[in-house]
Amino acid sequence: MDIWIQQLINALTIGGMYTLVAVGFTIFFGVLRLINFAHGEVFMFAAFVALAVSSICVAVGITNGPVVIILMFLFAMGTCAALGGLLERIAFKPLRGMPPLLLLVTSLAVGIVIREAVKEFYPEGANPQAFFSPYAYNTFQIGGVTLSYTQIGLVAVSVILVFCVYLLVTRTWMGRAMRATSEDRDAALMMGVDVDAVIRNAFFIGSALGAAAGVMNGLFYQSVRFDMGWVMGIKGFTAAVIGGLGNVYGAIFGGYALALFEVLVVALVPNGSQYKDVFVFMILIAILVFRPSGLLGTPQEKVG
Repeated sequence: MDIWIQQLINALTIGGMYTLVAVGFTIFFGVLRLINFAHGEVFMFAAFVALAVSSICVAVGITNGPVVIILMFLFAMGTCAALGGLLERIAFKPLRGMPPLLLLVTSLAVGIVIREAVKEFYPEGANPQAFFSPYAYNTFQIGGVTLSYTQIGLVAVSVILVFCVYLLVTRTWMGRAMRATSEDRDAALMMGVDVDAVIRNAFFIGSALGAAAGVMNGLFYQSVRFDMGWVMGIKGFTAAVIGGLGNVYGAIFGGYALALFEVLVVALVPNGSQYKDVFVFMILIAILVFRPSGLLGTPQEKVG
């Protein structure tokens, strides 16, 4: 029983990252019908922003762990929110109304630019980078279950952010505007909704959530790579597809379900850690073939 509880905690930790990335995919798709594969590279970029922030903090003498972690989250999320708005403005806005395939190819190209920029311009960006994680080895026992302070903190952060997204979508004017735009853009325009602002805010929010996941990834695994965004992008997209693209609640379900499936593969399949990504791709293909609207979605699912 202790082993299964340990695996469940691991699933909650990893699932929080997948969920935040998946919600970003869902928001982009809901308001713009865009499958934004640059989102995984924004996740990666955020981790390197946080890495730079931690290095600057150490250089200026700020060594208090919680302060540094808070600064990493704030700067990474703020920088990537701004980056998301910039990408929407210069890469995606000119292509509105174009065929979806063109938007998809554009997102892939934008992702390549971000990835190669980090590789070429970050000091030793082509090599794995050790990540500041002051509480990674601080653990405590509950029965036979070992918990780290980092895991508890990351689970809490992901739950808080997911709850904030829920409140945003269901209780605020911005959320209502996003749902209206997703349902019928022309009708939303006639009702006075600023669709440009809605789409811009969607990029701010989605990119900030991906950034939070990037920082969480660095804190949990204690290292980051310039090429880690692609795999996370595929996993976040898979989680969104499992729940139904355009369905925020489905993205939340899909993120945690995918993480639980991964830890079960690692625990039950011989050498499962080597093949878990293969199983993720198999799930993605199966869902797209047999249930393209997702397990919780409908063929016309919208944001909300």
